[in-house]
Amino acid sequence: MAVTPVILCLNRAGEPLAHRLATALGAPVHGREARVDKADAFFPNALDHARDLFAAGTPIIGVCASGILVRAVAPLLSDKTTEPPVLSISDDGKVVVPLLGGHRGANRLARRIAGAIGATPAVTTAGDIALGVALDEPPAGYRLANPEHAKPVMAALLNGAGFTLSGPDIFGLDDTGGDIELCVSETSVPGSRQRLVYHPQAYALGLGCARGADPEEMWQLVTQTLEKNDIAPGAIACVATIDLKADEPAMIQTARRLNVPLRLFSAEELEAQTPRLANPSEVVFAEVGTHGVSEAAALAIGGDLAVPKRKTENCTCALSRADAPLTQLNGRPRGRLSVVGIGPGQAAWRTPEVSRLIAEADELVGYGLYIDLLGPLAAGKQRSDFPLGGEEARCRYALERAGEGHNVALICSGDAGIYAMGALVFELLDRTPEDHGVSDAARRAEIVCSPGVSALQGAAARAGAPLGHDFCTISLSDLLTPRADILRRIKAAAEGDFVIAFYNPVSKTRRTLLAEAREILLRHRLADTPVMLATNLGRPEETIRYRRLDELQVDEVDMLTVVLVGSSNTRLAQLGEGPRMFTPRGYARKIDGDLAKGPPQ
Repeated sequence: MAVTPVILCLNRAGEPLAHRLATALGAPVHGREARVDKADAFFPNALDHARDLFAAGTPIIGVCASGILVRAVAPLLSDKTTEPPVLSISDDGKVVVPLLGGHRGANRLARRIAGAIGATPAVTTAGDIALGVALDEPPAGYRLANPEHAKPVMAALLNGAGFTLSGPDIFGLDDTGGDIELCVSETSVPGSRQRLVYHPQAYALGLGCARGADPEEMWQLVTQTLEKNDIAPGAIACVATIDLKADEPAMIQTARRLNVPLRLFSAEELEAQTPRLANPSEVVFAEVGTHGVSEAAALAIGGDLAVPKRKTENCTCALSRADAPLTQLNGRPRGRLSVVGIGPGQAAWRTPEVSRLIAEADELVGYGLYIDLLGPLAAGKQRSDFPLGGEEARCRYALERAGEGHNVALICSGDAGIYAMGALVFELLDRTPEDHGVSDAARRAEIVCSPGVSALQGAAARAGAPLGHDFCTISLSDLLTPRADILRRIKAAAEGDFVIAFYNPVSKTRRTLLAEAREILLRHRLADTPVMLATNLGRPEETIRYRRLDELQVDEVDMLTVVLVGSSNTRLAQLGEGPRMFTPRGYARKIDGDLAKGPPQ
């Protein structure tokens, strides 16, 4: 379990215990608003907040009843191999219960908590009860090669089978003798329903390549090198290379296929390893500023050179070996910029993937209000707030920070790709240095885009189904788009009979375009065409109003309002719970046609 857990405290009775745990574990306390006096962050609703943390992959320790946490995360349960630990502790601190994630650190964490506060760990996982350990969760620095066999092995042990230890005793167990084997080896030993194989990750794989090298060429070189030297792929702790190759598909895909981190070093850091190289090269030095890449990168991670450089036409690899498994890696990771949309505002409309990317980020960048909307999810993270109007500076800063090796999340409201920062990020990446583009380091960072619920979708959901047929979106802001272009698009959308969502409808200084849009639309649509005004979507002050097109007034609209104008087919149904707006797609005509054809023959 690499992620720091969050301690949830729901009332003042549990506060002293929560802070004792925070001190013992180095974890933050999140407290319920108005019910907890002191916390690192506060939340308004326990179920929503626990669900948000769980979706983000954050381990949860709740000083509360178990049922609260169960109800919170139950809708999200799907895969026990990926879900984070969830534990509950009674207010009196006597019992700690690992509810979920027993094989992903919850049982170990329960015992640690119990030791710190004198509680009883209520561990119910069968393997932990029988052996005191989870065989599918080896100690840090070791990898289980055949996790698919862990269940039958545990079943056999629970039925009385004995086991034999082969190699170091990494679990601290006494060899009982028997048919089950727990094997620890650096070599490729086949696993089975009677043998679990663990690899100590003591090797670092250094790689080098020509620009644009074929990933398959690299993979063949690596696999052949491992086979020739009888080194199991599971014994590799990381892939290492020069930072100039951070964006090389050959490097990235090799690390991904081995399921290990990619670590990067500057030319200066690699050059410091030159006295230890088996194959220093003046040609390589002239090209990238270091006398070796693959050997130097492997040595920079740690240990001694175990396999000198091997090469193909475009790729090189080498291996170093440390005396113990590598649990702390030198170098830096490849930077990542996550361009995320957090939806209109409420946490329930934020996707689990977005929550996870935000939780994993070291730094949050964005307009201050949008970061504030994250609530406790932003607590404890470095944040860089930018004002409205500072969009290019915001994106440039986020890209350069990612280029330095940081994990950055660029926070956008709605969907990051709809009138938000997504396009500007790629525009900056596409510019040349002469055209005020970003640095080469920023171009080598990983860029991840994750969708959010757009204001358009949120408004449509509140209305009913106004986007049931063809629709378009038009921004009425003329800061970046010429006014003539906006008017031309409105006219085309009116003639095409699209449902239209108007973004940025008015501002303090721009008050006429919405009125002009209304007049253009009235030339093509009836006066009673339904219009929806959705303001502050997903927030406590949310308001929904309906108007006729001819009664739409500019003064009742602001920058926080989305204006949805129906097509000629859009209807406003008067239901018991109030009006609902929808646009038929033509199913009634299809049904009439099917009935005219008669029953199937």
